[in-house]
Amino acid sequence: MSYYIAKTVPGAFDDAITRVTEALKKEGFGVLTDIDVAATLKKKIGVDFRPYRILGACNPKMAHGALSVEDKIGVMLPCNVIVQQTDEGVEVAAVDPVASLGRVGNPALDDAAATVKAALTRVVSSL
Repeated sequence: MSYYIAKTVPGAFDDAITRVTEALKKEGFGVLTDIDVAATLKKKIGVDFRPYRILGACNPKMAHGALSVEDKIGVMLPCNVIVQQTDEGVEVAAVDPVASLGRVGNPALDDAAATVKAALTRVVSSL
């Protein structure tokens, strides 16, 4: 089972960030964190790295539902979406919540995981 949902998208890296953020917003997600991995690696260890950003996306209603069922599920939130420059273009990948939350072993999370997966799949597919 794959642990992510991915697609290579046309256009420039920065444009992809904007499109991903807007697509997340349409699905009720906000971006809580935006980690510029390339800048961080350059600053911390002096390494040049390809453009790579980690967007921490959260849908408050979905997060509340999952937290209400499993109080430790916050260790797996927010849902990470990456945007990275590859040789093939700009790749966008989102965590597959069915794969990750399935490891928790709480069947009460199954519906929530499927709902989030469907939303993230729509985000990636829409790009």
